Amino acid sequence: MWPQLPQQAYFQDSFRSRFFRMGIQAPPRLLELASQSLLRDEALAIAALEELPTELFPPLFTAAFAGRHNQALKAMVQAWPFPCLPLGALMKEHQPHQETLEAALDGLDGLLAQEVRPRRWKLQVLDLRQNAHQDFWTVWSGAKGGLYSLLEPEAPQPVKKRRRVEGARAGPKQAWAPVEVLMDLCLRGGTPDASLSSLLRKVRQRGGALRLCCQKLKVFAMPMQDIRKILKLVQLDSVQDLEVNCAWKLATLGRFAAHLGRMGSLQRLLLSHVHMAPPAAADREEHCVSQLTTQFLSLHHLQELYLDSISFLEGRLDQVLRCLKTPLETLSITNCLVLESDLMHLSQCPSVSQLKDLGLSGVNLTSMSSRPLRVLIERVSATLQDLDLDECGIMDSEFSALLPALSRCSQLTTFSFCGNPISMAVLESLLHHTRGLSKLSHVLYPAPLESYEDLRGTLHLGRLAQLHARLRQLLRESGRPSMVWFSANPCPHCGDRTFYDPEPILCPCYMSA
Repeated sequence: MWPQLPQQAYFQDSFRSRFFRMGIQAPPRLLELASQSLLRDEALAIAALEELPTELFPPLFTAAFAGRHNQALKAMVQAWPFPCLPLGALMKEHQPHQETLEAALDGLDGLLAQEVRPRRWKLQVLDLRQNAHQDFWTVWSGAKGGLYSLLEPEAPQPVKKRRRVEGARAGPKQAWAPVEVLMDLCLRGGTPDASLSSLLRKVRQRGGALRLCCQKLKVFAMPMQDIRKILKLVQLDSVQDLEVNCAWKLATLGRFAAHLGRMGSLQRLLLSHVHMAPPAAADREEHCVSQLTTQFLSLHHLQELYLDSISFLEGRLDQVLRCLKTPLETLSITNCLVLESDLMHLSQCPSVSQLKDLGLSGVNLTSMSSRPLRVLIERVSATLQDLDLDECGIMDSEFSALLPALSRCSQLTTFSFCGNPISMAVLESLLHHTRGLSKLSHVLYPAPLESYEDLRGTLHLGRLAQLHARLRQLLRESGRPSMVWFSANPCPHCGDRTFYDPEPILCPCYMSA
């Protein structure tokens, strides 16, 4: 019998609060003391699990995990009375020993090996993500009030004694629902992670009884054969966020593309540093690009697409975009070579009609007409919230042509266009055109041309301060003094930015001068 002590618990909480206010370490809670006492004899703790009240499982599990009571930990995994065991949040707090994590995985593995599942077992999901269910352990330990509905146990059922009927035949083995393991995967070269290797081995051994699900997947430098071996064990339809940053050749990306096509739940995709290996035959390049883009036809939930330093986009952006079947919320094309025809296709693509974030940083637009970009901005003006045109080589005449379209972006909150050679007159015109944009709160602009000392790009900080003060005065006169305008320009020597708002934050070159 485990008596309820609401009054004692109340006074203990009050006592602890006073100690915290005094800066003195508070004494342990009654639950903590009970858990520690029970774990002094692991065999006794394991035997008590069958009758242990549900509310004592989380504090006892926490104590077993922190104290490396591995046998008790294995038994508690097998008797876990909640649908979900958020082990990742506990790992983040306690930094587990490898053997402790292995014990938890062994408990799950032993559970799946049993033909008859324990009476109290409700476990459906083992969550190894460290940023999920942050409050579970504090809520159930009593440190926070309230219930955690997602992980609430089912209503307790009365214990019934099982009777064995003589001569009765055992029925066919019941097909139990698989247990899911949720984790974020980061695949990179080097020494393989021991806990991941152990988990993959158990997934392989248990077949469909243990499903490895991964919402966030990052792929860095790793041999393709190793990537394939791991992804064969992952439920690829569980991947929602994929980053591929491997400095791959286009042909290598083509071999990876088949895995991408099976990620039907994908919402965010980042591809970075994919290059063509010269010399490459045109038909071979086209085949590799087609291998990738045809997979986009299967991505019915894709909302965010980031393409960074992709060498094959030039002249092929239309081929990439026409395979997208759903409207994007974010499109970022950075540090890529594109043609004017690519931008025109972009402005006409059905998938960009509802964009909230548009980024073209590092895309050289110097020799292009401003019309495709203007048409694109006009088309997304009703939804666009964040616009990034850094380092695009846009000059005064092209920028001025964009201002009427910008003035129609009623939802715009952030606009950045650093690294473009813009004069003070155009900045003042921008301020005038954006006066009616009530949601625009942050503008990151380049140092005006008038603030440079020479053609090498050396800033005259005094002139920059005067021009910045002029902009702030205009903001006050327009009734928008809270709008943040600040300048940022890369140093021609080290590449670091010098910010000014309102005092300069200097790069090392200026600091040492």
